[in-house]
Amino acid sequence: MISKPGKPPNEVTSYRPISLLPTISKLFEKILLKRLKPVIDNNKIIPDHQFGFRERHSTIDQVHRITNIIEKSLEEGKVCSTVFLDVAQAFDKVWHEGLYCKLNKLLPNPFSQLLKSYITDRVFRIKQEDTYSELKEIKAGVPQGSVLGPVLYLVYTSDIPKLENDTIATFADDTAIMAVGNDHEEAAKQLQSSVNKITNWTKQWRIKLNETKSIHVNFTNKKKQHIPVNINNIPIPYADTAKYL
Repeated sequence: MISKPGKPPNEVTSYRPISLLPTISKLFEKILLKRLKPVIDNNKIIPDHQFGFRERHSTIDQVHRITNIIEKSLEEGKVCSTVFLDVAQAFDKVWHEGLYCKLNKLLPNPFSQLLKSYITDRVFRIKQEDTYSELKEIKAGVPQGSVLGPVLYLVYTSDIPKLENDTIATFADDTAIMAVGNDHEEAAKQLQSSVNKITNWTKQWRIKLNETKSIHVNFTNKKKQHIPVNINNIPIPYADTAKYL
């Protein structure tokens, strides 16, 4: 277990576990991933706005994409209202039954059944010096420290709703929703509609959003005006800047 910087040492959530997987397991995953990637790419399972864990897609590419949208809105004298969503324990909380459903729907049967078998009935235990805890069943999440974990998460979130009027930018679980309007009211109204759409989807697939850790920023040359945007009727904290990726 590694302590998180600046967190209280007496709280369980202040520690990050280190996951150690058998070498044979990692070898198997690498072989499977090599065969799985062409299937995912050829069937265009991962949406274009997802830049995480993909070849020829980088954090810099995604940041450029976002800044281009912001710069264009500024040049046109508009308002770019943006929400940066915070997903709680994204990889650790993946709902297994929901993941199985999507694997069956999106992948050929041999792949979906093999991946389901690989995830099902996994157990873990914790080592503290020379002491081991009892075995516990893993009931959610994708395997930590695994080769397949990131790909499984991308498949699980691949059906995130498309936004007709707004832009969505994702890098794994880092998600930005951008709405451009002629004024603050128009941009906020569009953004709230898109946030509601994404929120309903997260509820359906048991993905937890941190309302108070998400950030709302308006990019504009107009006079500053804050119109609240909510998640689950909780206002998203407003800021002048945000850190993304």
